Amino acid sequence: MYELIQVSPHNYYIDCPAKIGVVALNETDVCLIDSGSDKDAGRKIRQILDQHHWHLTAIFNTHSHADHIGGNHYLQAQTGCRIYASGIENAFTLYPVLEPSFLYGGYPTKELRHKFLLAQESHAEPLTDSVLPEGMTMFPLPGHSFDMVGFKTNEDTVYLADCLSSPETLKKYGIVFLYDVKAQLETLEMIRTLSGKCYVPAHAPVSGDIAKLAEINIEAIYRNMNNIVSLFRVPVCFDVLLQRVFEFYGLVMTPQQYVLIGSTLRSYLTYLMEIQRAQMLIDNNMILWQST
Repeated sequence: MYELIQVSPHNYYIDCPAKIGVVALNETDVCLIDSGSDKDAGRKIRQILDQHHWHLTAIFNTHSHADHIGGNHYLQAQTGCRIYASGIENAFTLYPVLEPSFLYGGYPTKELRHKFLLAQESHAEPLTDSVLPEGMTMFPLPGHSFDMVGFKTNEDTVYLADCLSSPETLKKYGIVFLYDVKAQLETLEMIRTLSGKCYVPAHAPVSGDIAKLAEINIEAIYRNMNNIVSLFRVPVCFDVLLQRVFEFYGLVMTPQQYVLIGSTLRSYLTYLMEIQRAQMLIDNNMILWQST
């Protein structure tokens, strides 16, 4: 774990729970794509940089989830590097309490104010094309998060953040977190035809061909929609439907899983309403859901 893997002359990734991109800008300077989950991850990254006598100039965050920005605070304090994040992700990186607050829908309970969902704040600047190193481009990857982005280097290495899950993860959990179903499907369709020599997803194996994995993820979303629809043929309140989802997929309820799967289920319900496969009813001051 936390092993540096080289994929091209100047492109690397650190193999860890959420893969971290490393791009060598010259003989001494490097930038990171994401920073791991916490201070300990930051320390391990710093050790790798020191072993190679590399100076960290910048961290480009793909999105603001804690397992991708958790090392920001430590690394910025240690190296003085600049940090960049795009759109809404920038606001969440500056004010990380927004993440558990968004997921919970109110002031988060103590169980949610934990490094799993709540990173340390870091000083992030807006991520634009103008701040990218020469030869690096970014592209939108909405769906998993608000304004998630990916990066492509001039050596055709493509860093894909969280837009894809491995087949093993999909098999184990069945349903994985996402924010916008429609946007996620559009992102996955784009990924199927995205050119590159090496693809580095954060939570799936590195590969020279990404089309098949994109198709597997697309199929999983449609399968989840069909599964969810089968669980509310008659009107049901949200918490009962959420309980049925947990039981269907064999998940264990915790405060963290409650907000992650609950948020994901709400996103599926929104999309199912948009494609007229679900409807929202109000009965006796209670919101009920029913498939159509």
